[in-house]
Amino acid sequence: MEALATDYRSADLSDVDRARLDYVVKVTIEPGKIDESDIDALREAGFDDRAILDICQVAAYYAFVNRLADGLGVELEEGRKEG
Repeated sequence: MEALATDYRSADLSDVDRARLDYVVKVTIEPGKIDESDIDALREAGFDDRAILDICQVAAYYAFVNRLADGLGVELEEGRKEG
């Protein structure tokens, strides 16, 4: 769990989980650079189009909610870490 919290790339993950996290990181940090090769990598890992849509929607929603909270100056609950 520590490796996931620090840097998922150093964690002992399945190829499926690594592909999913690689995509989520790219959607979060460089969404304009997503291209067909990113979608193909998810398909090769075993995800169908519905699963890819779900992954993208969850990542995009999480980014949206965080930016909304940041834009409104919402403070994190005590005891929660930023991430």
